[in-house]
Amino acid sequence: MSEVRLIGYCVEGSLFLVYEYVENGHIGQHLRGTGRDPLPWSKRVQIALDSARGLEYIHEHTVPVYIHRDIKTANILIDKNFHAKVADFGLTKLTEVGSSSLQTRLVGTFGYMPPEYAQYGDVSPKVDVYAFGVVLYELISAKEAIVKPNGSVTESKGLVALFEEVLNQPEPDEDLRQLIDPRLGDDYPLDSVRKMAQLAKACTHENPLIRPSMRSIVVALMTLSSSTEDWDVGSFYGNQGMINLMSGR
Repeated sequence: MSEVRLIGYCVEGSLFLVYEYVENGHIGQHLRGTGRDPLPWSKRVQIALDSARGLEYIHEHTVPVYIHRDIKTANILIDKNFHAKVADFGLTKLTEVGSSSLQTRLVGTFGYMPPEYAQYGDVSPKVDVYAFGVVLYELISAKEAIVKPNGSVTESKGLVALFEEVLNQPEPDEDLRQLIDPRLGDDYPLDSVRKMAQLAKACTHENPLIRPSMRSIVVALMTLSSSTEDWDVGSFYGNQGMINLMSGR
């Protein structure tokens, strides 16, 4: 199960929800907290896959469809076996079966909101896909969703823009290395990191129709987890069959 389990509830003046205890805190604490060993690359890929499976479940296997609307590292918890579970469904929105998007009041966390949601309040499952792409970038870099270049107090930049500047280069590898969590040292396969970064770029595409579905993201991460061979994220855009799959058509 890739979601935090609801054990029960209590109503005595106020409503209290009781969830299972998840021992190891949230992803952000492991990426940026002090006194913790750095997460190995293999565990980061597994955490990404576990989280994607949780989101895929609420997007694809519930009727009506659920949209979480506040996916971020603080809402992805780590259990004692270092598997990830999606938590905090307080902002979750139900949508009617077959509806692609709807307008709603703006909730969520700055830095994880896609353009169509931040500007117009349009909600669809692709809102969660965008936020998940930001989480992937965080797993790679251990940076927060909003970064302050060179320790600036007044300036800030989104992690999405930071990675896109690098990934849009013809030969991004050297600059990509500069964005990888320095606590990993050289203990990571650059090819695997590049592919996760390319997947995150697809997830955070400005056009929600081009973003992949969570089902397709799970398949991509399963492949990445088992082997990095014969997996070309460039085909997301170059192969119409893959584009249809990623768009859930």
